Parts: sequence; structure tokens; C-alpha cells
Amino acid sequence: MQKRSRRLNVYFDPEIHRQLEARAVRRDISKSALVETAVLSFLTDDDAERQEAATSRRLDRLSRQMAGLEEDVSILAETLTLFIRFWLTSTPPLPESGRAAAKALGLERFEGFLTALERRLATGDRFLRERQREIAARQEPRGDEPA
Repeated sequence: MQKRSRRLNVYFDPEIHRQLEARAVRRDISKSALVETAVLSFLTDDDAERQEAATSRRLDRLSRQMAGLEEDVSILAETLTLFIRFWLTSTPPLPESGRAAAKALGLERFEGFLTALERRLATGDRFLRERQREIAARQEPRGDEPA
């Protein structure tokens, strides 16, 4: 049986709160998890136990991140597979006379694709995150709808 966490309201100086939020974002963990780890570290007298608690928290975070990556890779593999199947079944073979022009156009389009990809990667936003936000926005009740 999994232990349930109990709620505790605490108040921080605004500067400490800002630092807590920044650290949580950098480590990609919740503020609650960060505060819990810090309190546990403070309450634990034994260095080995403190280290074990910190390691356990990090491993939990890594496990959650790996699960997210596994889902992303699965989605990407399925997407690529469907695209290849669609392309192979819907693209007719080219006659010999049109192959040179098709190759030139393909190279031009591929360069355009690479340029678009470079721009996209430079922004730091990713398609799957963008898609997840779009899905979440569609699922959120609007102000004029009952919750």
C-alpha cells in the first residue's frame, strides 16, 4: 500500500520562494518534492540516510523522465511507421523521364525541411509538447461550459 502525502501550508520570504521556484524548474521537479527533500535532509542526522534520501528522490525523478521519453519515442516511432506506410502505398513510381526533375525538387524540399527543423530546434519548443498543450486546451472546460 502506497503512503499518502499529507498537506502542509508553509510561508516563505519572497526571495526564498523565487529561489525555490527557480531550482524546481532547473531540476524539473515539483516545489513540494524539492521542499520535502530539503526537510528530510535537515531532519536526517545520518549522512548515509540523507544521501540515500537524496538519491532516491533523484532516481524517482529520472524514472518519471524516462517514462515520458519512452512515451515520446513510442509516439515518434508510430508516426514514422504510419508516414512510411502511407508514402509507400500512395506514391506511384516515376517514369524515367521525370526522375531527374523529381530528384532536384526532392533535394530542394529536403533543404527547406532542414531549415525549418533548425529554426524549430532553436526555439526549444518541440512538436510533442506543443501537441500535448493543444490537446489539453481542447479538454479544458471553457468559462461558458459547466465543469
